[in-house]
Amino acid sequence: MTPHSILRDLGDNLIIRSAEAADAEALAEFNSQIHTEEPGQPDLRIGAWTKDLLTKPHPTFSPADFTIVEDTATGKIVSSLNLISQTWAYAGIPFKVGRPELVGTLAEYRNRGLVRAQFEIIHRWSAERGELVQAITGIPYYYRLFGYEMGLNLGGGRAGYLPTIPELAKDSEEPFTFRPALPADLPFIAETDRYGSQRSLISCLRTEAEWLYELEGKSQDNVNRSEIRVIENKVQEPVGFIVHNTKRWSRMMAVSWYELKPGVSWADVTPGVIRYLRQTGLVTPPEYGQDEFAMFGFWLGEKHPVYDVIPDRLPRIRPPYAWYVRVPDLPAFFWQIAPALESRLVNSNITGYSGEIRLTFYRSGVQLKFEQGKLTLAAPYKPTPFGHSGDAAFPDLTFLHLLFGHRSLDELKYAFADCSTENEDVSVLLNTLFPRFPSRIWPIS
Repeated sequence: MTPHSILRDLGDNLIIRSAEAADAEALAEFNSQIHTEEPGQPDLRIGAWTKDLLTKPHPTFSPADFTIVEDTATGKIVSSLNLISQTWAYAGIPFKVGRPELVGTLAEYRNRGLVRAQFEIIHRWSAERGELVQAITGIPYYYRLFGYEMGLNLGGGRAGYLPTIPELAKDSEEPFTFRPALPADLPFIAETDRYGSQRSLISCLRTEAEWLYELEGKSQDNVNRSEIRVIENKVQEPVGFIVHNTKRWSRMMAVSWYELKPGVSWADVTPGVIRYLRQTGLVTPPEYGQDEFAMFGFWLGEKHPVYDVIPDRLPRIRPPYAWYVRVPDLPAFFWQIAPALESRLVNSNITGYSGEIRLTFYRSGVQLKFEQGKLTLAAPYKPTPFGHSGDAAFPDLTFLHLLFGHRSLDELKYAFADCSTENEDVSVLLNTLFPRFPSRIWPIS
């Protein structure tokens, strides 16, 4: 430990410091114990992820992006988390994101504010990096304590059973084959992914280095390592790609990403994908337990073309969970996504709109002004008296659901009695600026 690595002295022999590569073994052991699904059985795949972040080259992350709370009396790691920087897009407009992850504290050290103190540090780091949003996956409710709202789609999908797998006609050959992706395939994969991302309001953007990291940068046991397969037609022309886990999810083998290039039929390719999942599921061990393979799945979010072409083969539906999101400076984010808001106005029934709207969150607010469809003002607004003034009201952080397309205005009004709009014109404007639009995100990990 060097003096410059100490970030904060918490007293009682506890310090917060930055991690170093030399912490790899101890921090991997800590996280494998803290984040296990089976108490007493360390999750070695979580440990491998931790070790990779500390010892392998990563395009956006360094060991110092881990914070560690150390008990100096014992030298033991008692709490930790990290910040993985990346770039996402809102309707195609890039914005920087900080992703906190691997948040955990030993049971005997909990309820001392250790996680809060570390969040304060990484939130400062994230702001210094120009990251307008922080996003994290995690257990219900917990991250609300640190200024986050569960306001963005996460996961979800559909599954089918072995008897519904479409079989090839007798004496016919598979029209499509699936082979491991190679570095030379990455430009095609990136282009195909960019095309497919238009179906998602929020998407993760990857540089060439970040695509290569997904393909080759993670160890075999890393919980976030995926298999990328290129789909080729009979003349060995790439037509799309799929991504799936290295382990089976209990009884199910599922794809977590599936894209085709423009002009290729989902109805033509998907039966072959299902047969590939059967073939792979039969030889792939489950992540946990000893369940036998019995299901195929498409874990592709709330909406995807595959759901529309084989609806009867996918009877099991799992609704999406949610990302936690934090937007500490809403006016700055509005300026970042202004082209998307202006485009929605241009293509609406209120094209050329001029006017202003005050959004009250009761203890704070934001004022937006448009002139001939152009955003000319996005600034903090202090609602008075007692937070009730404003043209539209959203309690606490509920506005983030609307901002990120997670819920419609009517859905929020139905769920929250103190979510309201002043009149019909305000409702029309908000519905135009913030339509419900599901997202599916493959983050940098």
